[in-house]
Amino acid sequence: MQKFLIHGGKKLNGTINVECAKNAYLPILASTILCEEEIVLKNCPDFTDIKNMIIILENLGITVYKKDDELHINGAEASFCFIPSELAKVLRSSIFALGALLGRFKKAKVAYPGGCDIGLRPIDLHLKGLKDLGVKIVECHGYINCDASEMKGGLVHLDYPSVGATENLIMAGVLNSGTTTIVNCAKEPEIVDLQNFLNNLGAKITGAGTDTIVITGVKKLHGGSWTPISDRIIAGTFLIATAMAGGEVEICNVIPQHFSSLIDKLQKSGCKIEQKDDKIFVVCNSRLESVGFLETMPYPGFPTDLQAQMLALQTVCKGSSLIQENLFETRFKFVPELIKMGANVKVNQRTAYINGVDKLFGADVYSTDLRGGVALVLAGLCAQGYTTVHDIYHIDRGYAFIEKTLSSLGANIQRID
Repeated sequence: MQKFLIHGGKKLNGTINVECAKNAYLPILASTILCEEEIVLKNCPDFTDIKNMIIILENLGITVYKKDDELHINGAEASFCFIPSELAKVLRSSIFALGALLGRFKKAKVAYPGGCDIGLRPIDLHLKGLKDLGVKIVECHGYINCDASEMKGGLVHLDYPSVGATENLIMAGVLNSGTTTIVNCAKEPEIVDLQNFLNNLGAKITGAGTDTIVITGVKKLHGGSWTPISDRIIAGTFLIATAMAGGEVEICNVIPQHFSSLIDKLQKSGCKIEQKDDKIFVVCNSRLESVGFLETMPYPGFPTDLQAQMLALQTVCKGSSLIQENLFETRFKFVPELIKMGANVKVNQRTAYINGVDKLFGADVYSTDLRGGVALVLAGLCAQGYTTVHDIYHIDRGYAFIEKTLSSLGANIQRID
């Protein structure tokens, strides 16, 4: 197993470019199932999750090849409607393929999805929404068997604004007969990007970014090219990294309004942040104040995918803070590893109480999931001495060679076997 070895105490200085968003690329990749012509996706990041989604597409009979940083995808020969357990268990986003398979082939058999262990993350909202559109679903022996031969447009009211369910229902509705309306849907920027991508191929979707999305079914999609939006979580991660390690960093290829909730918290804590077009410049050369209170919420609230990194920052801020995790019940699994480094954190169910300490100390720690793992890396950047972060395959799911990016900014970090 590979691991990161970090010698803390180095300030970060320089310029970086942010990759396309994992959470935009994955549903867009899944939605290519709907199209029988060639699609080119640009600026493909080297994330493990994307590699695993490509394997799923190829297993369905779709041709995928990479040329430089472009993915060329052709679904003309796609014929399989089956995603086995060995492919679904490594990727939560495998469930996105369900709506696209039903939209194109009117049937599917998919295994329950895997991914990070951060909570139950049930898919009942996905299945209830599909049933509302007329899909017959039988769950048996760890698989979801779907018959969409009688699927038609209709009204779906989500009990919770689930990102995955919203995206799945969009894909199911694109080639569906009639009009599909999704009420109380998620508003994340990645959903807007999925809408824009599909409309670029000939779909008729409106309302993404609001709480009501309307999909008017079309008979087929045509090919095209697309560059997914930049990753707001990666951008936020490097903002927090600079706040923890100190320094001056320019982050390029970003959309600041997509993570304004984080920017607001950092500025109130004492970070100097300037925004201009697709760039953001952060300066932090002193110990920050604690945020006081923070809770995760659906977009445009504070994102759960930045909660672990923000918690790590609070461990070295002045004062006390309380973080409430409202989306996933086991997001705090990484906290015992932070405590090994000298953090003062107490967890009670979905609430973490943090008292800032003067410094953290290097230790052997283990990644428990993608965001918790990267939070440990950030802690290692500012810790005294050496930190070894194990099980970094979790981190590779959503950060492409993060050690190279951090090294380019002056951090002392290396990947070792």
